[in-house]
Amino acid sequence: MRVLVTGGAGFLGSHLCDALLALGHHVVCIDNFITGRPENVSHLMGHERFSFVKYNVCDFLHVDGPLDAVLHFASPASPQDYLELPIATLKVGALGTHKALGLAKAKDARFLLASTSEVYGDPLVNPQPESYWGNVNPISPRGVYDEAKRFGEAMTMAYHRYHGLDTRIVRIFNTYGPRMRPNDGRVVSNFIVQAIQDKPLTVFGGGTQTRSFCYVD
Repeated sequence: MRVLVTGGAGFLGSHLCDALLALGHHVVCIDNFITGRPENVSHLMGHERFSFVKYNVCDFLHVDGPLDAVLHFASPASPQDYLELPIATLKVGALGTHKALGLAKAKDARFLLASTSEVYGDPLVNPQPESYWGNVNPISPRGVYDEAKRFGEAMTMAYHRYHGLDTRIVRIFNTYGPRMRPNDGRVVSNFIVQAIQDKPLTVFGGGTQTRSFCYVD
């Protein structure tokens, strides 16, 4: 199988490239290094079934040859990233998803959108079933990420209903593991860095919060 991974030099995307290659697939990795890092895929350079293209998925997207699947993982994802890059976050959720879906349609490939638990915003229901529509403030600073992913989901479903494209959406919750940036800004990396530095762990609120965590591997 020949697979395109957008955002393939990111935390999640690079592990996905590893897994696909381990399964014997051919991988085309696209990343513009806005938040992805070259060192995340440096060990894959030269692999006979891996190719890398430095490119912005928001631009016209063309890949030579057939594709069996398009896996759209490109997006700023940590709180500090989407606060520093609000417009880029919105663009990759809208234009990037549209371009990736268009490529999947042109190649008659399956499509997977990497979405997020943030589509639920500040949920009034815990835990959240997939039928829950969420509680999102669209004009808050965090709203750029929430709404970018919600729009991406809507676009993905529109391609599925209108064009008959074979699509999937996965809402990924708090992921941690190797290649996670120390300054990621999320609770796991914050706790680890504070523990290494022998500092008290910062817990906001009353400490009764619950979270779902996913190990990257």
